[in-house]
Amino acid sequence: MDKIILKASDLDGYLTDSDKEKIELMNTLYSEAINEFEVINSGSHEKRLKEAKESLITCYEKMGKEMQEIVKHENIHVYSFDTPKEAHGEASRLIAKLRNPNTQHDEFVYYVQRAYELLFNLAFADNALANKNYLIGETPVTIPVKNFSVHKIPDVDEMINNTVMCVMLRGALLPSMILSKEIQEYSSTNFVPPFALFKIKRDDSKKEHNMEYVLDLNKSFFDLESLNGKDLVFADPMNATGGSLVTIIQYLNDEGIKPKSIKFINVVSALKGAIRIVRAIENVDVYTLWMDPVLNENAYILPGLGDAGDRLNGVDSDDNPRNMIQLIADYGANISSLYRSQVRKLEETVLG
Repeated sequence: MDKIILKASDLDGYLTDSDKEKIELMNTLYSEAINEFEVINSGSHEKRLKEAKESLITCYEKMGKEMQEIVKHENIHVYSFDTPKEAHGEASRLIAKLRNPNTQHDEFVYYVQRAYELLFNLAFADNALANKNYLIGETPVTIPVKNFSVHKIPDVDEMINNTVMCVMLRGALLPSMILSKEIQEYSSTNFVPPFALFKIKRDDSKKEHNMEYVLDLNKSFFDLESLNGKDLVFADPMNATGGSLVTIIQYLNDEGIKPKSIKFINVVSALKGAIRIVRAIENVDVYTLWMDPVLNENAYILPGLGDAGDRLNGVDSDDNPRNMIQLIADYGANISSLYRSQVRKLEETVLG
C-alpha cells in the first residue's frame, strides 16, 4: 500500500467520555469569548467596548485554569503551566507576536526560533539540570596568551544521543532544523541527529468531524529499521487535531517498529489534539509553548495563529508544490548557513 489513511472517527475513538466532557466544556467557554469578539469587532461605544474586553480577559483566564487542571496528570507539558511564573511573560509575548497578522515572514521565523529555544529547555535541558557538562572553548583574545573559557551546561547527552528528527513535511521542516541545531549545540560531541521525512497531509476538503489524514509513502524518505528503538522527536509548530502524528506512529507500529520514546514539540497545541495523542500513542510526551482551547469546524486552532507552514515557507501553488530541496533553497543563504549541518543531514536523507 502506497498511502496510509486515518479518519477522524478513529481518532475520537481514543477519547474517553470524561475527555469528551472536558472538550465540550472548552467549546462552551470559547463560545462566550466569541460573543465578546463580536462586540469588539462591532466598534461599540466606549463603555460597552471596555466591558467586552474585561469579560474577554476573564473568559481566557478561566479557560487557562481549566486547561491547566485537565492536563495536570497527563504526559502533556505546557510551558506556561510547568515553568515559574516569572518565565511566563516571555512566552506570552512571543505567542502574541506570532499570532499578529502584521508579523512579517523574517520576524515570524525569528520568533519561531526563539520559541524552540524555550521548548528545547522544557523538553530536554530542564530535565538534565542535576547533571552538568563542561564546554572548554577558545576565544579570540590572544594576550598574554590564547584564552579559553569554561562554561557549565546541562548534560543532555544521554537524552539526545539516540534521537532521530522526524519531519512531517512542509511547516515542520524549519522547526525541525531549529530543534536539531539546539541538540547539536548542547551535545558534548557535536551530535547532529539523523532525519526521517514523512509526506503527510490532511484532506482540507473535509471538516473536523470527518477529516482524513493521508501518509504518502512514495514521497517520504526514511529507513524503517533506523527508527526501531530510537527516541523520535517531532517538531511541528502547530498541533491541531493530532491526526498526522497518530497516523505516522500507527504505521510504524504496524510495520513492527517500536520507538523507545516519542516527543511531539509544538509552539501552539489545541487541547483536543494533545489529549488525542496521549490517548492514542504509548510512551509519548507532548511539549507545547502555548495551549489553545478549541478547534473550529475546519479543524483550525482557535484563536490560533493562521497557517504556520505558509507563514514560514510561503504559499505554494497547487500545481507546483516545492519539494524538500527547493524549500531549503528558498530559505536563503542566511538560514542555510546557520543550519548547514542540518541541511547536510537532510540532503543525505533525500539524496542518499
